[in-house]
Amino acid sequence: MIQSFHTVSQNCSRNITREYSTSFASAIRLLHKDLRAPVRNIYGFVRLADEIVDTFHDYEKEQLLKELKRETFLAIERGISLNPVLHSFQLTVNQYGIDHSLIHSFFQSMETDLCRKVYSKEEYEEYIYGSAETVGLMCLQLFCEGRQDIYEKLKLPARSLGAAFQKVNFLRDIQADYNGLSRIYFPCCDFNNFTEEDKRKIEEDIQNDFRAAYKGILQLPLNARFGVYVAYKYYLSLFRRIKKLEPAVILQQRVRIPNYYKLMIVLRAGVKNRLRLIGNV
Repeated sequence: MIQSFHTVSQNCSRNITREYSTSFASAIRLLHKDLRAPVRNIYGFVRLADEIVDTFHDYEKEQLLKELKRETFLAIERGISLNPVLHSFQLTVNQYGIDHSLIHSFFQSMETDLCRKVYSKEEYEEYIYGSAETVGLMCLQLFCEGRQDIYEKLKLPARSLGAAFQKVNFLRDIQADYNGLSRIYFPCCDFNNFTEEDKRKIEEDIQNDFRAAYKGILQLPLNARFGVYVAYKYYLSLFRRIKKLEPAVILQQRVRIPNYYKLMIVLRAGVKNRLRLIGNV
């Protein structure tokens, strides 16, 4: 039966999520059970594209990305793919009516990663939208379950949350991006002379994104709110750790949240959720 292939394909996306992000995997488990597989299907897809541009150095990245883009839209059109990651993704796209323009914008940012190494402010904002904000909007379409009024109300906070996550990743991964891939995402930054003032301006921008995102989280449907809140807390905790470090330190090491602290975040969030105190965090 075709259902077996659906299940196997979605299990593949689940395994990708577990392998590449324990934080997201943990947060997804806190969503309503009906939302877990669709969110993993989105994550598996974006992870696949991201791996092409970031790690497939011994292969024809540009050709692989072109093939992935073509096969993605073909899978959506046909309603099936022999690639299990694309098959699970198209299931979600077609079930929830995900806007195809979001997928096009995502691919545009991935294509940019193949050629651009330094970004102007405008290019940086465009990249953030395609690589991260679109993913937040895809997930929001799942959470709203066809309620366009809710989607329109929460679009900007969802974009802010995606932007905050991506910018924190950029700060965390400066060493790998700059030394390993020669990329400088933050505009007007010289990482050979990365100052406290440079870092402070970036952090202020990220803090504003977190602040806007939190207001939207409080208005999410209940079946999504707790899981998204925990993901928010993971990244906010990582951000606060990075803020405490000198610029030279984050240029030399990748900051992580220990597993025991991730568990504490979940437990604290669970208590606040049961006591209806999330709005007071």
